[in-house]
Amino acid sequence: MSVIPDGRLADLSPGDFARYSRHLILPEVGLEGQRRLKAARVLVVGTGGLGAPLALYLAAAGVGTLGLIDFDTVETSNLQRQIIHSTRDVDRPKVASARDRVLGINPDARVITHDTRLTSENALEILGGYDIVADGTDNFPTRYLVNDAAVLLGIPVVYGSIFQFEGQASVFYAREGPCYRCLYPAPPPPGLVPSCGEGGVLGVLPGIIGCIQANEVIKLIVGAAARGGETLIGRLLLLDAWRMQFRTLTLEKDPDCPICGARPTIHTLVDYAEFCGLTRATEETPVEEITARELKTRLDRGEPIQLIDIREPHERAIFQFAGAKAIPFGQLMRRKDEFDPDHDAVFICKIGQRSIHAIRALRDAGYAGRMLNLKDGSNAWARDVAPHLPQY
Repeated sequence: MSVIPDGRLADLSPGDFARYSRHLILPEVGLEGQRRLKAARVLVVGTGGLGAPLALYLAAAGVGTLGLIDFDTVETSNLQRQIIHSTRDVDRPKVASARDRVLGINPDARVITHDTRLTSENALEILGGYDIVADGTDNFPTRYLVNDAAVLLGIPVVYGSIFQFEGQASVFYAREGPCYRCLYPAPPPPGLVPSCGEGGVLGVLPGIIGCIQANEVIKLIVGAAARGGETLIGRLLLLDAWRMQFRTLTLEKDPDCPICGARPTIHTLVDYAEFCGLTRATEETPVEEITARELKTRLDRGEPIQLIDIREPHERAIFQFAGAKAIPFGQLMRRKDEFDPDHDAVFICKIGQRSIHAIRALRDAGYAGRMLNLKDGSNAWARDVAPHLPQY
């Protein structure tokens, strides 16, 4: 059964028959399937690594209406994997750049851009205009928000996630199977899972997972399940790209799921930053910070400051932080006796996030010395103090 009702099938133009001829001669798609694709309305949440192949392939496949939501601008570091953007798009809104590329592939597509952050206040209104949501987000609050809004609206979410060399994909459709909360009832503690900006990601990985997501979107639209196909509803596809191994896990619907179970307790959207513990994290005792320029001034004065570089060895290979003691994050607790509590300790990572968690962990472990976080990390040092060093 397709998510596009028969009453919404769109007529094909003469040009459509030439453009989509390779679909039309597939019996599993055919004329009816292509008419469903043209009638479909798909929202792509995020126009980054996953959203890039999603938007490009859905436009090329003939999806009639594509919504693109993102509030970010294009950065040079995006171009390693976000192939919908190009060098000339740096500093442009991502939705504007993505819209241009989509229309370059398919000028007949209707592209709706939402240059805004998806929130509990606007999610139901935005998602309510679409048949399917393709989730290309990179954070837990938005994943739970997308899931809950989709369950409340009765539409499927085509899910994907990536980290380093590992990817996941599934289809969460509460009417026919489990939702995201059935798989992950609770988010991980804040800071436990590094972002791609801190942990890295193989450039081609989001292309692989995003294409798998696009494939699932197309199958939902053309009604693959009724034509001998099988979607990822009730299954989680796992990819290890470094070893090139795929695994598939069976997912069961949780009868006690708070939003799609037999007795749901969630009937409206909540504060997802608070749900994921981010609000509580910001309410903890603040971590004292020092800017790169302030640190340079103190070092030039010869103050006895301990510099603790918690980056991993492969990061330090990019550049060494002169005078710093190298202690990777995972070794901090067992090596905390190497610190001198009588002197300030400045903790250094790439962007100043892991170092916050490091300081809080050491504080909880009883370390009594003064600890400061290098604001914006080694990238700030390279930007503001030593421009000959690379930012990465």
